[in-house]
Amino acid sequence: MDRRSFLKNTALGGGAAVAASTLAAPLYAQGARNLTMVTTWGRGLAGVFDAAQRAADNINGMADGSIVIDVKGAGELVGAFEVFDAVTAGQADMYHGADYYFVGQHPAYGFFTSVPFGMTAQELVNWYYHDGGAALHDELGQIFGLKSFLAGNTGAQAGGWFSKEINGPEDFNGLKFRMPGLGGLALGKLGASVQNIPGAEVYQALASGAIDGTEWIGPWADEKAGFQEITKFYYTAGFHEPGAGLSIGMNREVFESLTPAQQKIIEIGCAEAHQWNLAQFLSNNSSALQRLQSNGVKTLEFPDSVWDAFGQASDAVHQENMGDEIYKRVYDSYMASMRSSSAWINKSDGAYTAQRDRVLG
Repeated sequence: MDRRSFLKNTALGGGAAVAASTLAAPLYAQGARNLTMVTTWGRGLAGVFDAAQRAADNINGMADGSIVIDVKGAGELVGAFEVFDAVTAGQADMYHGADYYFVGQHPAYGFFTSVPFGMTAQELVNWYYHDGGAALHDELGQIFGLKSFLAGNTGAQAGGWFSKEINGPEDFNGLKFRMPGLGGLALGKLGASVQNIPGAEVYQALASGAIDGTEWIGPWADEKAGFQEITKFYYTAGFHEPGAGLSIGMNREVFESLTPAQQKIIEIGCAEAHQWNLAQFLSNNSSALQRLQSNGVKTLEFPDSVWDAFGQASDAVHQENMGDEIYKRVYDSYMASMRSSSAWINKSDGAYTAQRDRVLG
């Protein structure tokens, strides 16, 4: 069956599903549960692998021996971009990754990491926990037999590393650039040759000339990756990931075999990992940027003409997916929440920080 038509042909959330759920009490597996978490991250990759390990440690600690999660780096059990299929097939129990890697399974997965001109980290959690985002994530996961949770956030990501300065939209034509998700699709509309490369492989691709540039995360993680050893042109603001969420996707049958207490432990362990990881990135970025600059990295901003082109291309990507009923519902919910959150944040935090910086200098 076409997975995108699944919701149209079944009674998810409807009477038939409710009736089926009342036929028998759930069966919970007994004894300690040893679960395997596969990740899209190379072992030790700064920040992102930390988020996966933090979530696992949270769950293991709170479960007090009733759950033991074994975290695998990319390539240790399956490849970075194979984790989704490994979990849906039951080869692994859960994955940790950026859900926008899986827009090929369904384009709406992009919203649960980040989309072009989308939400900041704070706006994302507002939507996720209070404006329907989590329910939509869960609905999307049901199509693939997954139970999903936010479990990390990089904060705003940088525009990336380039082999040359970008002076106008035409400079992207023919540029070999690493950028996943819907942002990559938008960049492709400017003529870029977009590559989707796992994080652990990006340095070698940039060093070898296989790509002309890359986005990764931000100053701290980028410095750890060593991109400053290859190029010195660094754009510090990007259009593609203003607050990138990371997720755990758990095999739904495995999740439903856990006790209600264990399920709640997983939910809380993921939520704490999200906030801890966001703070980890934000607390390290400023000092890392200073070190990069002291080592000769030239920090730049895209000109307005490039931002305008990013915006037009991003809207075109969204419009191409509006024929998918789930995508449109997620998009509408996401945009309504973002506009509502930003209306207050701009008038409160935005105005305050501008005045604080002016007064304190």
